Amino acid sequence: MKIEVWSDFVCPFCYIGKRKLEAALAEFPQKNDVEIQFKSYQLDPNSPPYSGQDFYESMSKKFGSAEQAKQMMVNVADQAKMVGLNFHFDTMKPTNTFNAHRLEKFAATHGKGAEVAEKLLYANFTESKDVGNIDILANIAADTGLDKDEALAALQDDNAYADEVRADIDEAKQFGITGVPFFIFNRKYSLSGAQPKETFLQVLEKVSEEEKSIPTLESLAVNTEHDATCGDDGCDIPTQKE
Repeated sequence: MKIEVWSDFVCPFCYIGKRKLEAALAEFPQKNDVEIQFKSYQLDPNSPPYSGQDFYESMSKKFGSAEQAKQMMVNVADQAKMVGLNFHFDTMKPTNTFNAHRLEKFAATHGKGAEVAEKLLYANFTESKDVGNIDILANIAADTGLDKDEALAALQDDNAYADEVRADIDEAKQFGITGVPFFIFNRKYSLSGAQPKETFLQVLEKVSEEEKSIPTLESLAVNTEHDATCGDDGCDIPTQKE
C-alpha cells in the first residue's frame, strides 16, 4: 500500500495529522507493507525568508490581528499536546519553506525522506529553528546521517531538486488539493486534514482488503463465434460467413 502525503513544514495540522496516521499504523497488522511518500506543498509560496518577524505578527493578516492569531494558536497547541507534540508558537520563526522541501527531496534520493520530514517539522514547531536557512537545513541533514557538505552544496544550488518540488505542487493542483495535510491511498482514496486515528484505520483496512481480493474479468464479447485467437496449440480461426 502506498500513502502519499502532501504537507508543508510550517503547517501545524500536517504534524498533528502525521502523528495520527502513525498511531493508526501502529495498530495496523500490515503496517510493514505500507510505503509513505511525502509530497511538497507550500501554504504561502510568497512568504519571505525569516527576518526576525514575530510569528503572530506574520499571521495577523490571516486572522485579523496578532492577538487573534495568538488565541487561535493556543487551541492548536492544545491539540498538538493530545498527540504528544509540543508547539512553541511564541518563538517560532516564520519563513519560506521551498528550501526545506528541496532538502526533503535530496534526502529521499538517499532513502531518508521520511526521517528528514520528521526532523523538519520538529525543528520548526518544537525547536523554533528557521527551516528556510540552508545552514540549519544542512545540519538537519547531518543529524539524519546524510553528508552535510553534499546537502549544503545541493541547497546552495537554487535549481537542485526545485523541479521535483514544483512537480508535487503541480500534481496537487491536478488533484484539486487546496489545503494540507492531504493523504492519498493507492491513488484511489483520499483523506483531507488531521483526521482521527480511527478514520485512518478504517481507510487502511479498506484498502488492505481490496488489495487482497483477486479481480475477476467480465467478458464483453457479444458473440464468441468470432473469436480469433492463438494459443500454445495453434490458432483458432473463425469461419467467415457471407
